[in-house]
Amino acid sequence: MVQPISVQPHDVAAPAQGRAASVILWGAAGFGGLALLAAAVLWFRYGTAVFFETIAAGISACF
Repeated sequence: MVQPISVQPHDVAAPAQGRAASVILWGAAGFGGLALLAAAVLWFRYGTAVFFETIAAGISACF
C-alpha cells in the first residue's frame, strides 16, 4: 500500500527542531526585554543627556 507523501522518516525530528527554535525565540525575547529594562533604568536614573552619552560611548567603543 502506498503511504502519503507527507509521512517521511525524517519528519520524526521536527518536534525537537520546533522546541529548539522556540527556546531560541524566547531567549531572544527575554534578552530584548532585559535590554529595554536596562535602558529604562538608565533613562530614569541619569536623565536623557547622560543616557544618550552612555549609549554613544558604548557604540563608539564597539567600533
